[in-house]
Amino acid sequence: MMWPFKQRRRASPVEVEEILLDSSNIPSFERGRLEGKREMPLARHSVLLVGISFTLLTLFFLGKVYMLQVVRGEEFSAIAENNSVTQTAIIAERGVIYDRQGQLIAWNERDERGLYDFPIRAYADLLGIGHVLGYVSYPQRDRRGFFYRTEYLGISGVESAYNNQLRGNNGKKIVVEDARGDIVAEHSIEPATAGSPVTLSIDAELSEAMYQIISTSSVQAGFRSGAGAIMDVHTGELLALTSFPSYDPEIMADGDDVDTVERYNNDARLPFLNKVVGGVYTPGSIVKPFVAYAALAEGIVSPEKEFVSTGEIVIPNPYNPENPSRFTDWRAHGVVDMRRGIAFSSNVYFYIVGGGFGDQRGLGITKMADHYRRFGLGSLTGIRLGEEQAGVVPDPAWKEREFDDEWRLGDTYFTAIGQYGFLVTPLQMLRAYGAIATGGTLVTPHVLKGYQGTTTQITLEPGALRVIHEGMRMATNFPGGTARSLDRQNVAIAAKSGTAEVGAGNAYVNSWAAGFFPYENPQYAFIIMMDRAPRSNMLGATRIMGDVVTWMETHRPEYLGLATSTEATTAE
Repeated sequence: MMWPFKQRRRASPVEVEEILLDSSNIPSFERGRLEGKREMPLARHSVLLVGISFTLLTLFFLGKVYMLQVVRGEEFSAIAENNSVTQTAIIAERGVIYDRQGQLIAWNERDERGLYDFPIRAYADLLGIGHVLGYVSYPQRDRRGFFYRTEYLGISGVESAYNNQLRGNNGKKIVVEDARGDIVAEHSIEPATAGSPVTLSIDAELSEAMYQIISTSSVQAGFRSGAGAIMDVHTGELLALTSFPSYDPEIMADGDDVDTVERYNNDARLPFLNKVVGGVYTPGSIVKPFVAYAALAEGIVSPEKEFVSTGEIVIPNPYNPENPSRFTDWRAHGVVDMRRGIAFSSNVYFYIVGGGFGDQRGLGITKMADHYRRFGLGSLTGIRLGEEQAGVVPDPAWKEREFDDEWRLGDTYFTAIGQYGFLVTPLQMLRAYGAIATGGTLVTPHVLKGYQGTTTQITLEPGALRVIHEGMRMATNFPGGTARSLDRQNVAIAAKSGTAEVGAGNAYVNSWAAGFFPYENPQYAFIIMMDRAPRSNMLGATRIMGDVVTWMETHRPEYLGLATSTEATTAE
């Protein structure tokens, strides 16, 4: 009978806080701070659930540890021992190169062949700019694939001369490799910084046009090689520079085309030689304006004094009177003064003013050599492009040193017309003609757009210099002048031709053209050198430069001081 009472639920105990709770204070409780709430104990099932969860998680990780260290411990230990973690370079992109017209002529590309995992160099598909640009050698890896050289090496040209500006800064990364040498993971820890761009003073299309004209002329006339350049006479900026034959810089950088590289190496025309900067050649008659200036400056002769060229001068031989020494002219010019002597390129005139003849005293080798050197001949120009050569200005000390022999009058005669042991680079002559054009400013040639080359003032006498200018102008626009190929209606050019005899028995000739334009206000000097053609050749360097001027008249009239088509339209 008592079981109903057993089923009755036992009353819960009453706490003191409940008895003393004043319900009148309830509305003033701050609910956000839980005032008026009682703390209740956690339910036992909640505690049990959390404990079970932690236990299961612990068992899971213990199981993983057991699998890694006990069940597969030896396997993973071997893998860990064979993996390697190294720090290696992220190769920085090299700076790009632009020409003066803003054309991109050297840049970076991804290697589609998969041979390199860093940017490779690409060059514009233009002829004749290889010697200007040069090329690079890529970073190198060892047999394990690790870099032992992390830099591009500029081998020649701008790539070498301005390597510090182009090179950039490499980054760093961590590389994990497995036992087979496969990369498992890579992690960059320091990004690479690309090199700075370089904008050249070179007009790549003008250089290519000059190259093609020289190349075609070489084949036509039998020249072995040739070179040419145009320079701003005030800043030293080289507008064009080309050397024939040349090479493809991309082939040299990649190094894959072994046959072509081998052909370059075996070519007797020396395609790797930048002939403008590093080739030395007998100058011939292009030195005559410097002899003329020296004769005027030293008071040897007045510009109006006349001499008769019968085609030779004959010097008695005191040891063998029946065999006098004969010094020939390339033709009999008749009566010539200094201006005509320059315009007609009379050898007899310059034999006389250089070494003297009869009652006319000559300049003499010492003063002649001093004036040549004053214009920078026989010394480096200071250009940063390529391995420059100094050349030779012959004098008695040089002959004694080289041949253990004394200097003779005939040596002076030949030196006065740019023969004998005379050797110059085309760039030296270009710079010297720039000084004639500006009245005595020798500027250091360079290939950076907007840069002012270092200048040296040699202070030429204006009256004497005016005679030289007039003689050079007559060479282009006077009947019988040797540079008539450069006579133009729309631009006045002052020029001097030169033919130097070279080889055994003087069987070959070098042909030169040098000068400046516009005549009234000189802005640019030019040089063309054509190397080693048969004496029978009738195609001279002035004709070749004439073709270059014709190209400029159409494609670069602004260089000649001519209005462009846009300017002409605006003016109308």
